[in-house]
Amino acid sequence: MATHWFSPPVPVRTDRPGVSYGCNNVEGAAEELLKWTKMGPKWRKAVQLCIDAMEDQVTPEEARKAFEAAAKEEGVLRSSG
Repeated sequence: MATHWFSPPVPVRTDRPGVSYGCNNVEGAAEELLKWTKMGPKWRKAVQLCIDAMEDQVTPEEARKAFEAAAKEEGVLRSSG
């Protein structure tokens, strides 16, 4: 299966203190989503859009936007600057 890249990367806090991850593809975003605990409405939308992007039904950019919104909802979104 091909990797579905997007840009710019979405910086998220990881489970390792002080370590951020610049997520730059749909598959990585899906993997990160599965580690989170809140699983609110934005999380559910991001999971669905990641699945849809892996099936080439939506663009990786659409999944990136949903992942970024879910990261903010989860409280793990880092500033990019």
